[in-house]
Amino acid sequence: MMAGKVDDEGDSSVITETKPKTKRPPLYKVLLLNDDYTPMEFVVLVLERFFGLNHAQAFEIMLTVHKKGLAVVGVFSHEIAETKVAQVMDFARRHQHPLQCTMEKED
Repeated sequence: MMAGKVDDEGDSSVITETKPKTKRPPLYKVLLLNDDYTPMEFVVLVLERFFGLNHAQAFEIMLTVHKKGLAVVGVFSHEIAETKVAQVMDFARRHQHPLQCTMEKED
């Protein structure tokens, strides 16, 4: 019996299957909405605490919310966006502010 003979032709049964393109999970924008009651300093605190922004970045976004009525404060996977919205809403309620935070699917 011959020991395993190597085929010089190469193995024609090489798998040439291409991986199916994995679709990226949808991302969600987290938005802060303006109101006439929540103090600007509180909005800055929320942005620093829950979105990891520095004071200057948080201040800029707070001004955008104030002037334009809303601003995107981050883009996340569904679970993270949902958690951020819940954290912000809970924090605002505990401090008795009507701050609104929502999420919407990114196009």
